[in-house]
Amino acid sequence: MTKKFIQTLCTTAALTLTLTVAAAAADTAKLDQRIEAAHLVLHELMATPDKGIPEDVAAKATCVAVIPGFKKGAFIVGGQYGQGVVTCRTGHGWSAPAFIQLTGASFGFQAGGQSTDLVLLTTTHDAFERLLQDKVKLGGDLAVAAGPVGRNAQASTTELANAAILTYSRSKGLFAGVDLTGDVVHQNTDDTRDYYGKDLSFETILSGGVPPPPSSLQLLGTVRQLFHASANH
Repeated sequence: MTKKFIQTLCTTAALTLTLTVAAAAADTAKLDQRIEAAHLVLHELMATPDKGIPEDVAAKATCVAVIPGFKKGAFIVGGQYGQGVVTCRTGHGWSAPAFIQLTGASFGFQAGGQSTDLVLLTTTHDAFERLLQDKVKLGGDLAVAAGPVGRNAQASTTELANAAILTYSRSKGLFAGVDLTGDVVHQNTDDTRDYYGKDLSFETILSGGVPPPPSSLQLLGTVRQLFHASANH
């Protein structure tokens, strides 16, 4: 009886371990796919320079967040939800990615739903530090504005000049500024832990304190190309 019980216990433990490892692998694969989706969004952005982020704005970006497939659907009351990644400029390149969520709500007479890709840029060195401390309401805790579009467009208006975050959306292959006022950005500590295998603060990751995992290198390469600093910045 004792021997049989031990065998059963060992079998159960082995099965539990196998399922745990499989679940962890599945989570990591999901996050790798999210990073790849973010890379594809930026790759398409590079292919449309005349309809994308102006060079002057890109050169000033301190952090870049990409939320692929941001969902918005509604009937009378609308809801918005998206998962994405963020990387920040450091003294030796761009940081490894950290994971974020973007949520919001819209009210009014509307029906149907849509999915779009979002790109958020911080334009000050402390904007994302504040953004990732806790849940932050765009337009409330941090000034936000729809970003200018076009190779040589300038963020020259008072609203754009004062904005800590510039926002863009991609619809039907074209990028345009989008108003995300009222939406809330959250840290996604669970996904960050799953991806890196341990708890890491966003400050540690985004300040360049963590080596970029191999699955993020393609994304970071595209960020480097698209958001390179000009000779004047």
